[in-house]
Amino acid sequence: MRHKHGYRKLNRTSSHRKALLKNMAIALIEREKIETTVPKAKELRRFIERLVTVSRNADLNTHRQVFAALQDKEATKKLINEIAPNYEGRNGGYTSIVKTRIRRGDATQMAFISFVK
Repeated sequence: MRHKHGYRKLNRTSSHRKALLKNMAIALIEREKIETTVPKAKELRRFIERLVTVSRNADLNTHRQVFAALQDKEATKKLINEIAPNYEGRNGGYTSIVKTRIRRGDATQMAFISFVK
């Protein structure tokens, strides 16, 4: 049973799941909109919203925390300098998920995840 289980495993090992979320977060920060499966999008939303919340307070420690999670300098700079300031007065809800289509190969529900304007 999975009562009160805190996250989706996505049929991956913990290291693979961590790498997947990190790479998807970098792609979302760079492009500001990506298409993925619904479970991945919902898990990415948890990951990226925590980073945006931390990024709203822009100081050296914030850069270190975000870089530790992303391991990408350009994505860290863009998140802290361009994206996070847009959400200063907002308490969460920085991303939106819109279901789009059913993937032809395996009939999986797809969705766009993007930052709220």
